[in-house]
Amino acid sequence: MKRKLITILSTSLLVCSLLCGCADNSSVQENEVKEETVTTESSVDIETEKTTVQEENVTEENAVIPDGTYTVDFDTDSSMFHVSEACNGKGTLTVKNGEMTIHISLMSKKIINLYPGLATDAEKDGAQLLMPTEDTVTYSDGLTEEVYGFDVPVPVLEEEFDLALIGTKGTWYDHKVKVSNPEPLEEEAQSDNPLLLEDGNYSIELAFEGGSGKAKVLSPATVTVSGETVTATIQWSSPNYDYMLVNGEKYLPINTEGDSVFEIPILIFDEPMDVIGDTVAMSKPHEIEYTLTFYSDTMKPAE
Repeated sequence: MKRKLITILSTSLLVCSLLCGCADNSSVQENEVKEETVTTESSVDIETEKTTVQEENVTEENAVIPDGTYTVDFDTDSSMFHVSEACNGKGTLTVKNGEMTIHISLMSKKIINLYPGLATDAEKDGAQLLMPTEDTVTYSDGLTEEVYGFDVPVPVLEEEFDLALIGTKGTWYDHKVKVSNPEPLEEEAQSDNPLLLEDGNYSIELAFEGGSGKAKVLSPATVTVSGETVTATIQWSSPNYDYMLVNGEKYLPINTEGDSVFEIPILIFDEPMDVIGDTVAMSKPHEIEYTLTFYSDTMKPAE
């Protein structure tokens, strides 16, 4: 009887041990699953955060810079395609309304067109090719040379983009270029020569408004460029003007006979510039306000 009782008790203890063991194992496995799930979710969160930070950094780096004019580095994938040595690897980047364009002066006139994309697309009918400008570059020894320049749309800074070219041999080639390191130009807008014109004499069309209409300024006018100074020779249709005021400065006639002629600075192109003319045609001298608008696209060397 005792042996049977011991056997029953032993069996019961064994069963309890097994059940407890299973319960403990189940709890451990469940905890492990939970820990693994938490770890996985934490890893996902960390990776997501890293990706978000990286995307923000990329967006910040490639964000369009404020409107203005900058000097930039212009790099290409070919030693046969680069800016003139006189430019020291630089171009001029213009940003307007968020659109970026770089002007580059090349090393010769052997590249006759560029295309912002791939060569295969440049060869298609209707492709909008970039046309050259005639640029004059000045080397460190003072020598000058006529080369081709181009205005190239810039889709992104600090990253390569496609720019195809065609030379005098008539074959299109694919190239990768990169525009980087923008630095604002010095205050060119404060210069009296905002168009960076070369020294010399030019003619320019202008518009005249103000006064009673009895007198006017003749167009075209002669423009003289010397360094950063741009001066217009203004001739009135009347001999009765004894001085002009421009930006608070007083200017006297440069002639003593005939219609009044003045030399005044051009402060701005393509927008009305306020001036005052003092006339002695009335019973007493009168200062009258006028506006002069000088159209830069009509400028040409004087004959």
